[in-house]
Amino acid sequence: MKLKKGVYIIPNLFTTGNFFCGFYAIISVFNQQFYNAAVAIIVAIIFDGLDGKIARLTHSSSDFGLEYDSLSDLISFGLAPGLLVYSWVLQPFGRIGWLAAFLFVICGALRLARYNVQDTSDVRNLDFTGLPIPAAAGVIASTVIMAKDLLFVEKIEPFILVMTVYLLAFLMVSNIRYRSFKRLDLRKKKPFNILVFAILFIYIIATIPELMIFVITVIYALSGPVERVLFHKKMKQEEIVDVEDKTIGGSL
Repeated sequence: MKLKKGVYIIPNLFTTGNFFCGFYAIISVFNQQFYNAAVAIIVAIIFDGLDGKIARLTHSSSDFGLEYDSLSDLISFGLAPGLLVYSWVLQPFGRIGWLAAFLFVICGALRLARYNVQDTSDVRNLDFTGLPIPAAAGVIASTVIMAKDLLFVEKIEPFILVMTVYLLAFLMVSNIRYRSFKRLDLRKKKPFNILVFAILFIYIIATIPELMIFVITVIYALSGPVERVLFHKKMKQEEIVDVEDKTIGGSL
């Protein structure tokens, strides 16, 4: 099948940047340069966020771009972090270790495939179903970065890192809803306090980027389960109130 109408250049160039970072991360893992691989994955996340944003702003979204983006995501946020975490910390665990890395990669692939076939008029424009694969990769990459810069990894039980990989894999294929930032429209006017908060947020990240990137990715990964628990708790409370109201109404 020929692309008679051509392809959009600018968003696909950013997708290519994402792909390049993922490939570079894999090469860095082979060379035992784990920190460089982690940084490359973080840069790939930035490229991934920009290509979609630019495509929407310039009205240049296409089926080709969607498929190309998914392939790039699988390399940069599936295969690259899977190899990274295996070579960095999982290898001594033998079968449990490489199975954890494989599960991370395959769950990432399933997450991407499910996203591509979801109803665009329903789920995709509102919230994500399951932890987005860039966020899962961000947790792994930011952990490696913080471990080198802040030297904290020696204080953590390695088995906790193994279980973290399994947890990330589960969250990607789960039905837990995650907030999407696509609804954030920066072209519209916002309260002045929002600007102040944004500047303060950027300042904090610039001051201690190693820690803040880790904190942001972990908070987002946990936000889905936390919101789900709070939602079910709220629903149960509303059900109890409804039952009490019906009981009181019936007695009257």
